[in-house]
Amino acid sequence: MGILSNIFHKIFPSSHPAVAQQKTAPAPAPAAAPAAKPQAAPASPATATAAQSPAAPAQPAALSEVDVEAILNGKAQQAGQQLNWRTSIVDLLKLLDLDSSLQARKELAQELNYTGDTGDSATMNVWLHRQVMNKLAANGGKVPADLKD
Repeated sequence: MGILSNIFHKIFPSSHPAVAQQKTAPAPAPAAAPAAKPQAAPASPATATAAQSPAAPAQPAALSEVDVEAILNGKAQQAGQQLNWRTSIVDLLKLLDLDSSLQARKELAQELNYTGDTGDSATMNVWLHRQVMNKLAANGGKVPADLKD
């Protein structure tokens, strides 16, 4: 996917759906297959219920367990420099050991469909930070409410 994908890889564990779905493009097909199996096996409702019970709670639990704030605070403590990831997209990218150059941020803006003026880097940076936090939250990250829409 690009820069956003790199951000996800740095924050989410490799087994997390937000990372796993980016590794393989045909992720929707396997998701449809398990939904079809319980419908195809109504003859043994006990087996179908047992198969659904462990799978259903496991996925939401995995999504809700990724505490983005804790992960980033931990990285900030080990960074060796003071980085304000809570308000700065540049510092967030630096903290994640990613390219924080203006060109990289413009690429991220394009990736996230920024419609503003990329020449106004201050406005773009604020928008980028908010969008990255929103994307992290939408993909199972626990993000502080004041950092997202």
